Amino acid sequence: MQAITIREPGGPDVLEWTEVPDPRPGPGEVLLEVVASAVNRADLLQRQGNYPPPPGASQVLGLECSGVIAELGEGVEGWQVGDEVCALLAGGGYAEKATVPAGQLLPVPGEVETITAAGLPEVACTVWANVVMHAGLREGQVLLVHGGAGGIGTHAIQVGKALGATVAVTAGSPERLESCRQLGADVVINYKEQDFVEVLRAETNGADVILDNMGAKYLDRNIDALAMDGRLVVIGMQGGVKGELNLGKLIGKRAGVYAAGLRFRPLEQKAAIVADVRERLWPLVEQGSVAPVVSQVVPMAEAASAHRMLEEGTVFGKVLLTAKS
Repeated sequence: MQAITIREPGGPDVLEWTEVPDPRPGPGEVLLEVVASAVNRADLLQRQGNYPPPPGASQVLGLECSGVIAELGEGVEGWQVGDEVCALLAGGGYAEKATVPAGQLLPVPGEVETITAAGLPEVACTVWANVVMHAGLREGQVLLVHGGAGGIGTHAIQVGKALGATVAVTAGSPERLESCRQLGADVVINYKEQDFVEVLRAETNGADVILDNMGAKYLDRNIDALAMDGRLVVIGMQGGVKGELNLGKLIGKRAGVYAAGLRFRPLEQKAAIVADVRERLWPLVEQGSVAPVVSQVVPMAEAASAHRMLEEGTVFGKVLLTAKS
């Protein structure tokens, strides 16, 4: 099969569309004929040599894909050859074929095209696991989403609104903020010109849940932005890995700080998240309350250009890669 390989750690130009051995499904896995994959920031880090895949996972980039089941591994039940699915992966999505544990499969939601569904699993599982399953966002609460214009952010806005929350977002331009508003954001904050803590305090009583992709840079100010009993969930480190945490502020607000990734979780944890997503989030996708937001669709062989788009910071939502021309 053809797949994107990394010639050496570096910039987008190190990505090459080359021939590699076909994967084979092991027990409990299925083989997919990949229709499309999606680009995530973790892919950029892996390309640079800074985020190796978990032990035993494919070295090929790609944390999600959509496609058609081509073969069932031993012991797989509940799925059939020919089913159209999308999948959460630990790696392997930038290829014409991929294997995935059956517990990480989701049916392509009704009214969503198979190509478009490639941009759902990673954002859906990340947002749902952190904002809903862990932080417990519920109706009437306030959700602050940093990076509201990205793949995670655009999904989180919709999930928050579907659950009845007030949603605030940060982004870096009036155009991107207006797009966030059109998705449902109630409070939009230009982080280049405004202090998100001041704006949030003026508009609300603080955030009950903060979904943060910045890490160290925003740590102290995020605590300031929390409401009483608030929960800060850190899922990215674009602003650094080490920050100072004022425990006095944290105790004073009875607040919690939680940091978690998705890729390195045990298979049983991923399967539990996927099952909850299918049961509780997928109906919202089916009815159109939550929809994939796609900025660009490019051929998988041109993955380098897709990586450049993400690095330039102009993408709103997701960039998809199609496996077949």
